[in-house]
Amino acid sequence: MSRKNAAYKSGRHFLQIPGPTNVPDRILRAMDMPTMDHRSPAFGELGRTVLTGCQAVFQTSGPVVIFPSSGTGAWEAAIVNTLSPGDSVLMYETGQFAALWHAMAKRLRLNVTLVPGDWRHGVDPADVERRLKADRDIKAVMVVHNETSTGVTSRIAEIRAAIDRADHPALLMVDVISSLGSVDYQHEAWGVDVTVACSQKGLMLPPGLGFNAMSPKALAVAKTGGMPRSYWDWQEMLTPNANGFFPYTPATNLLYGLREALAMLQEEGLANVFARHSRHAAATRAAVRAWGLEILCQEPSEYSPILTAVMMPDGHDADAFREVISETYDMSLGAGLGRLKGRVFRIGHLGDFNDLMLAGTLAGVEMGLHVGGVPHRRGGVAAALDLLAGRSPAPSQSAT
Repeated sequence: MSRKNAAYKSGRHFLQIPGPTNVPDRILRAMDMPTMDHRSPAFGELGRTVLTGCQAVFQTSGPVVIFPSSGTGAWEAAIVNTLSPGDSVLMYETGQFAALWHAMAKRLRLNVTLVPGDWRHGVDPADVERRLKADRDIKAVMVVHNETSTGVTSRIAEIRAAIDRADHPALLMVDVISSLGSVDYQHEAWGVDVTVACSQKGLMLPPGLGFNAMSPKALAVAKTGGMPRSYWDWQEMLTPNANGFFPYTPATNLLYGLREALAMLQEEGLANVFARHSRHAAATRAAVRAWGLEILCQEPSEYSPILTAVMMPDGHDADAFREVISETYDMSLGAGLGRLKGRVFRIGHLGDFNDLMLAGTLAGVEMGLHVGGVPHRRGGVAAALDLLAGRSPAPSQSAT
């Protein structure tokens, strides 16, 4: 019987999409609890613990609110609390998720200047400075930190510096949905006004929690402006949050898991978490180069630590290749999204992940390239293992 028709596949499925990520057993056990009374003192203690722990991950002393929502809901919360219909905003088309946030901004009747991009580069800080100097009416600069569809990471601290050089009052709003808890991100030190995140990426949880971190400037704007809102109202959240509670029924069991996830990140140490992700990304890129394939991101300073998008050779379809991988090796790779459909596959290397898991992932890709008849050179796994082991890169080997 072929694997395609088999009722059972031995071993664990390799979920190597760039989110939702694998949920560690430790977090699954933490969520396997009876539902708590969300008005009880015990829940207040849980709420205070996770809200304080989130501040450490966002690297801020300011408030973080948690919505029972997807990241899309957190996008909307960022907009409706700070902006009004007709406000001018500056956005950059760095990939599919930047395009989707732009579509939401248009539906909410913002006046959006969308800077087109090739999906292979991040936001150019010099362009931000130039556009802000030419337009004092822009209310917000809205960017995606790590573009999940492309494997490109924009340089947020440099964008903040560009806004400051322009001496412009615009809010800086940043989507860290795929980078929080995996890539160094400093909400407060980098002068970000609103940060948008969610639970199912670096925080290693199932989907269902959306986050906003806010600067004092953003909170002040929200008190006097913004759009009509109820569910997404920051102030409605912040008042009960002071005692660890929520204005409506929270996702209680996900908060159990969040408490455990925050503890795991603290135990490893954020600096170690960031270094681990950077190391795995470098090993993955070493494998891709050894295979003779092309990395989508073209600027080394913008390589993503959490995923690598790989371009397929001409005449080969990435989705067909992904199907080969899935059926033959029970591994899921990320699809090409939007204009990249069929042109790239994405290797996720984020969350609760170690060297041996990466080795298995890259072995599955290399075997899949052979089985799928995709032109490549052998030796990608060896190149990655050499990097992981601290050895010099292995020489290229003959093509398959």
